Amino acid sequence: MIGHTFVYGDDVDTDVIIPARYLNTQSPDELAKHCMEDIDVNFASMVKEGDFIVAGENFGCGSSREHAPLSIKASKVSAVIAKSFARIFFRNAINIGLVIIENNKLSDETKKGDKLELDLDGGIVKNLTTGKEYTFAPYPKEIQELVKAGGLVNYTKKKMGVM
Repeated sequence: MIGHTFVYGDDVDTDVIIPARYLNTQSPDELAKHCMEDIDVNFASMVKEGDFIVAGENFGCGSSREHAPLSIKASKVSAVIAKSFARIFFRNAINIGLVIIENNKLSDETKKGDKLELDLDGGIVKNLTTGKEYTFAPYPKEIQELVKAGGLVNYTKKKMGVM
């Protein structure tokens, strides 16, 4: 996966990932139109398929709304890379197949627009702009399969032979 970065700080909460005024829809496409708009009004119009969100500590804190990771995934973001994630956001992201990665250094050494390359299986993120390389613990095999299937529902259907 290769894409450009959108960089945010610590404590990006679910209210700025997808503002509450848009929680009356379940449409991923509609949620994507408003993703991050309260912290970055240009995000939805500038994000391209394959781009990355890079952030500091406690990404996804706040309410447990599943709309937050869903709006990011619908924006075609390859992955969210942060120092840490709120526990419920982490689980919701995995459940819908959104790639999230913890790394303590990348957010401090990355600027908006830097080009990243992600090797999910190898546990490596390369900042192609700066030439720096970062490692992370790859997902266990079962979680990799769940993410590749597009989330828990699709993974379960596949395991049951429904798909």
